[in-house]
Amino acid sequence: MPLASVPAEIAAQALLTARFPRWNVPATIDRLPAASNPQGKKPLSKSASRARLAEIIRKRSFGRGEITLASGRKSDFYFNLKPTMLDPEGAALLAELTYEALKDDRLDFVGGLEMGAVPLAGAIAQLSWLKGHPIAAFFVRKKPKEHGARLSVEGLAKGETLVGKRIVIVEDVTTTGGSALKAAEAVREAGGEIALVFTMVDREEGATETFSEAGLQFRALYKAGEFLKD
Repeated sequence: MPLASVPAEIAAQALLTARFPRWNVPATIDRLPAASNPQGKKPLSKSASRARLAEIIRKRSFGRGEITLASGRKSDFYFNLKPTMLDPEGAALLAELTYEALKDDRLDFVGGLEMGAVPLAGAIAQLSWLKGHPIAAFFVRKKPKEHGARLSVEGLAKGETLVGKRIVIVEDVTTTGGSALKAAEAVREAGGEIALVFTMVDREEGATETFSEAGLQFRALYKAGEFLKD
């Protein structure tokens, strides 16, 4: 089938697959017809994708042992989502499931917290383009640089602004919600409208209450309890 005769989203994915045949991503990134999925793999359902991603997180990003969290609290388990976000399959599934969870929120931007959610914000932006519904990305520094433009919000082009834009703040792991709340405040100071805060894993240690008190909607892809059952 000539690429000119198929939707732009499918054509873009077909070109990527043809150029990078070893990526093996169409089955997990998009629900594409066989014409643009030459490897012929059956697309995963949402529930199967979620279950598979949970397996990857458990293997690559979850552990037990006493640690001190960023909040200062002690814990006997931890999540480090970076190995999952930087894994080819893990990155694809995280982007897919997060995009699907956010696609109806009429978003203009996705803002990732430095540095844990920066890879995720970029992956969502890329996938949103392939889906035909572009959502630009930026990241929020923990504190402004002490040199240069001294910005808290990074990634915007010259003349680009967040004023009046609907934004989701994404975080890899959320404990009390303090870091994401600071990021939301920085975005609001830049003129952005916070639609919600979205995290990959909610440790269920007070974030829901934190965001509720701040008048912010909060959603999570996973709850920590899902990984503590075994």
